[in-house]
Amino acid sequence: MKTEIRAKLMAFAKSLKDEPLDPDNRCYVRHLEKADGTGDPIKELFNKISFSESSSVTLLSGHRGSGKSTELRRLKKYLEDDGCVVFLSDMRDYLNMTTSVEISDFFISLMGALNEAYFTRFGKNPANENYWERLVNFLKQDVKIGDISFEASMPGVKGGIKASLKDDPTFRQKLQEGLKGHIARLVQEAHEFAVSVVVAVRKETNDPDKKVVFLVDSVEQIRGVGADADHVHRSVENLFSAHADSLHIPLLHVLYTIPPYLTPMSPALGRHLGGGVICHLPSVHVFKERTAIEDEQGLNIMKQVITCRFPNWEQVITEADLRKMALASGGDFRNFFRLITTTLTKADGDSLPISESIVRAAEDHLRREMLPIAEDDMVWLSKIAESKDVKLATKELLPRLAGFFDTSLIQNYRNGADWYDVHPLLRELVKNAI
Repeated sequence: MKTEIRAKLMAFAKSLKDEPLDPDNRCYVRHLEKADGTGDPIKELFNKISFSESSSVTLLSGHRGSGKSTELRRLKKYLEDDGCVVFLSDMRDYLNMTTSVEISDFFISLMGALNEAYFTRFGKNPANENYWERLVNFLKQDVKIGDISFEASMPGVKGGIKASLKDDPTFRQKLQEGLKGHIARLVQEAHEFAVSVVVAVRKETNDPDKKVVFLVDSVEQIRGVGADADHVHRSVENLFSAHADSLHIPLLHVLYTIPPYLTPMSPALGRHLGGGVICHLPSVHVFKERTAIEDEQGLNIMKQVITCRFPNWEQVITEADLRKMALASGGDFRNFFRLITTTLTKADGDSLPISESIVRAAEDHLRREMLPIAEDDMVWLSKIAESKDVKLATKELLPRLAGFFDTSLIQNYRNGADWYDVHPLLRELVKNAI
């Protein structure tokens, strides 16, 4: 492989690092708003929070790879520019994302995250009280769970109950079992702590009416694996439906990200949790609504995203091949980056631009990752491809639908109404499945 070509391939690959971007990052491309200024879910969320007074709950849905974490940073900037104090936490740091979640460990993790976000912002605990220490006292004095060792966590320090809750399944199970008769008290304790955070923020900012917003990211990434998938997905459904009242936190404006499989089967979820509709973050429209017709506006967005990151991309990949990869990704940024990166790693490095055969090999590679597909799933996917609807016949099928979203077998779009389609790399396979 020629040294100069290898260096170019490596630089291109490094530019596609999959990480959230701040809105002022040169690589950020604003793509959600329509030409007439409408259709931006982030502006909708901003307005809903801004219009709310004492407290609120808002919901953001979208599949992995749609850019939620980046867009939440844009929402954070809007809110801060509007005078709010905003905390943004990634729940992957607190929850095990492949095991079932109970209201008990969810609220413990949620308040721990809020405490640490406050500590990061102000350099101390709210009202000089660490939530982890408060929790340990509550568990020892009020709950009295036996055969389990508690150690308070400290902000910025590894270990303690935070680490045990995330990484020790035995500890988590014992804690869940022990708290079953104490959920109401645990939630009350959590609400009281959250109120203390808001009061502390208002004291620190010398503003008795300061609005405090808590953006809770990555909840949508809780997903089941293997035989446990059904239990995990039902625990997520139960969290947001059965415990809606608990998720309203006094004085605090909270946004939760939720998995896309919840919205087709729980259309009233937004009404129960926030009094409004669920905001969706769709894939980029590389195809026109409910068709296989290429959408030039969406394809230009995908090209712009690459141009911002690696301006000399045409020296490496032809425009025709980049267009094909954008179409093959279905408008999903993460899959788009993976497809390009796979192409770069497969390149022989002897000449540029990369040959079309290598691009096709990269597409085949990603297609194989989604295979094999069970025969009954293939039939279901074929129905989705034809109807552009998820066709969820019963709630018992929820784990299978969740699996479709988790593995990108189907993608969510919005041109006015929500619609769904099979991943472009699979369309030929599922077309004749019925």
